[in-house]
Amino acid sequence: MLMPKRVKRRRVHRGRMTGKANKGNTLAYGQYGLVAMEPAWVTSNQIEAARIAMTRFIKRGGKVWIDIFPHKPITQKPAETRMGSGKGSVEYWVAVVKPGRVMFEMSGVEESIAREAMRLAGHKLPIKTKFIKKESQEGGEG
Repeated sequence: MLMPKRVKRRRVHRGRMTGKANKGNTLAYGQYGLVAMEPAWVTSNQIEAARIAMTRFIKRGGKVWIDIFPHKPITQKPAETRMGSGKGSVEYWVAVVKPGRVMFEMSGVEESIAREAMRLAGHKLPIKTKFIKKESQEGGEG
């Protein structure tokens, strides 16, 4: 699973997911992309499941880029523990995804194959997603 090699602080605040994505909202590498339509925490397991679904469908053809990384640690206290005695230990890592964020990119395959692979990947994620093409983007240089 994806996780940072080392971090400065192991336990962070929950934060907020308001607003749209300011960075990572255009295609940077590939021809096709999968864009988030809702805000969410996407876990490292979900990212990996989506990646496997895509690469399995394109059968080692083309190239896939993962544009999100789980930097945020999520803590949980053990079951049936009394209140207090500090914050729990880190259980898993999440990527904070805002609407408009490009999560996955793909190139080197036909549009129909890319569209189906991204659809399968979208089913592994906890949010609504949208398929985009390089030609369909206006306003951004690249």
